[in-house]
Amino acid sequence: MHYNLGDEAFPPPKSLGYVGNNELDGAVYYPDDISSGTHPLIMIEHGFWDTCADADASTSLTAAQAALAKDEQSGDTADAAKQEAIIKAASDRLSAWPCASGVRQIPSYLGYDYLGRDLASRGFVVVSIGANGINSTSPGQADTVYQERAALINAQLRMWQQLSSTGDGPLRGSFVDARSGRPSPVNFKNHVDLQNVGLMGHSMGGGGVMQEIADSSRDAWPKGVSIKAAFALAPTATWDVDPITKTSFAVMWGTCDQVNTGEYFNWNKDDNSAPIAQYTVHGGVHDFYNKQWSPSSGQVSAHDDAVPGSKPGTCKSQFPGATAPQTDQKELPEQRQRRITKDYVSAYFADHLLGRTQYEPYLTGEKSFPGTGGAVSTQFDGGNN
Repeated sequence: MHYNLGDEAFPPPKSLGYVGNNELDGAVYYPDDISSGTHPLIMIEHGFWDTCADADASTSLTAAQAALAKDEQSGDTADAAKQEAIIKAASDRLSAWPCASGVRQIPSYLGYDYLGRDLASRGFVVVSIGANGINSTSPGQADTVYQERAALINAQLRMWQQLSSTGDGPLRGSFVDARSGRPSPVNFKNHVDLQNVGLMGHSMGGGGVMQEIADSSRDAWPKGVSIKAAFALAPTATWDVDPITKTSFAVMWGTCDQVNTGEYFNWNKDDNSAPIAQYTVHGGVHDFYNKQWSPSSGQVSAHDDAVPGSKPGTCKSQFPGATAPQTDQKELPEQRQRRITKDYVSAYFADHLLGRTQYEPYLTGEKSFPGTGGAVSTQFDGGNN
């Protein structure tokens, strides 16, 4: 099920100084028994990626990049300038927002459907929100982009709190069945627990989630909303690296992931009052967490971001800060990386939001999930209180 209130329906808070509007849309996954009781809400925010599925622009970009590499080797500065202009024009088309007429968006928010469906089957209402507007406007605004991502989460949480508590607000009557395209009559009033919220983010979306749960951000949470836990997949570092000491969180990153900037576990482990964890996935890469970004999707811009190793099926390790030498790692296939991700994310929220303590030995590293085969190393800190 989906909703879309407009491609530019969310203007940034004026006090933030961020420039550029974002969409207010989302994919919703919910339990079959939604009308029975209340269900914790999990909100997902995707990361930085191309916004528009412009295949012609993508083809032009790839060709120009190859030509530029040859020009740089041969010293052909005139043609190099020409190729650079082509690269900029193609990149602008791929990162536009809204997308040009006739060009579909790259729906990064749909790339976590494997998590949404699994979590819904366990009793959660899951909302994966779009952030393509932010992706289009964020270059050059690094000092405020994470606050903008957190503000977007708050705007979405505020709408869901209003819908659940009153049955009213912007989301009322906005839901559409993903298959038929017809209005969906699902009633969420009094069935979504906004006092028991989990957040999940990937890449810059992970940074946005960590900004949202930072101690300095808690006062901005919407009235009636309480965030209990967060799970970040390969999160990038926020601008100010604000401390996170009061909210439980987990971080997952892959050893072949080139975007290893958010060392949140190490930054907070000595001061946290809530349990925190870090899961290192050996041979994991950055893009495979999102199906839309992964090669098997056939989507524009999808690719394997790993640096190839010296042998087929391997990738070069990319440890934070380059403190360890690059070594060959056996690269995990897309499906296996997502299976591992699903195991940990679902168990984490079942434990923290539903009190399913049987998962704690897996989350603390005492036990391994079936099929992981030693692919995951765990660091855990239970908090100093």
